[in-house]
Amino acid sequence: MDHSTRREQLSERLAEQEIDLLFCPIPGGDAEYLTGFPRRNASFGVYEHSHMWASGAVIRPGSDPVFVVPRGFSAFNPPGIEGELVSIDYLDDSRATFADVIRRHGRPARVGVSGRTWATTTLQLLEALPGVDVVDCTEILARLRWCKSAGEIEVMERASQIADTVMAEVTGKVAAGATELDLASEVDYQLRRHGAKTPSFDTGAFAMGVNDARDASTRVSSRVLAEGDAVSFDFGGVVDGYCSDFGRTIYIGEPDPEYVKCYGLVVAAFDAGVAASVVGATAADVDRATRSVIEDAGYGRWFRHRTGHCIGLDTHERPFLSVDDETPLEAGMAFTIEPSIFWPGKVGARLEDLFVLEPGGCRSLNAYPRDLVAV
Repeated sequence: MDHSTRREQLSERLAEQEIDLLFCPIPGGDAEYLTGFPRRNASFGVYEHSHMWASGAVIRPGSDPVFVVPRGFSAFNPPGIEGELVSIDYLDDSRATFADVIRRHGRPARVGVSGRTWATTTLQLLEALPGVDVVDCTEILARLRWCKSAGEIEVMERASQIADTVMAEVTGKVAAGATELDLASEVDYQLRRHGAKTPSFDTGAFAMGVNDARDASTRVSSRVLAEGDAVSFDFGGVVDGYCSDFGRTIYIGEPDPEYVKCYGLVVAAFDAGVAASVVGATAADVDRATRSVIEDAGYGRWFRHRTGHCIGLDTHERPFLSVDDETPLEAGMAFTIEPSIFWPGKVGARLEDLFVLEPGGCRSLNAYPRDLVAV
């Protein structure tokens, strides 16, 4: 990935807002996007070392980034990237070191921070630079990241192909007598086996339908599957830092008429969202087009989430394909379309692919069939 060109583009946008300096926390998607500083696999809860609040990339337009990293982090995470690395050892005065790095760039009037910067970091910026104007750069960084390059799309296509392969491997294991935990564990194993660094998020393999009044909020359990269950899969894998996100539903036994009807509606809603995904349409337009199919059929109460989201170095990126997001879609955006009907005690049906928007419309990065599958 061409990180120097990305920083040049960033510099132009910072200059437009008269922002002299930018801080992006490490680990984080913004820092990786701009500098290549890698992230480890995700940990549950806060991933922290001593002085972690100070960990980040300090970027000044026209200069190489300076990385501030705690010793407990840097000792096992060699960056292998261009730029100065300032390591804060356990007994160091982290506030003094952080202030020194910030002040070496002069006395900036405006400092931008990534939206996920720790509150402690922001307070220390204000202490190191009395009177400085701290600016939230969430929107600037999101706009910089949301149109993918050819290289990014190629990596995400590989991640999506792995998801297709994993679904094919696991479909044959969906059967009465298996457990959701068996299936979710198999998904995670196959993701790694086929080249994913880690799952993009917690893998879901959950059965809904006439056998159980459970809801989709329970994504995996030890429940033994039986005929009449519809097992919804929701998973993705990470390749070279980029995520995939994918979903299918497999029915065990002979589908009842209600499930067949609902699955058909989900497919129709999916197709409507695809057709609405054109350059210049808004993210909300896609959500409305998808949602209207299910609502017009009388099942709107059971489509309870947004249509999708953009995706890249993070699983959920802006813009969001939801009714509140009027962002115009641009060529190069990568996003999911994922309608569902989750009706506890009745039906569970969901379909999800990852798409990239091109001048002529959107193209799926997944090739796995969308037909109703019963085993």
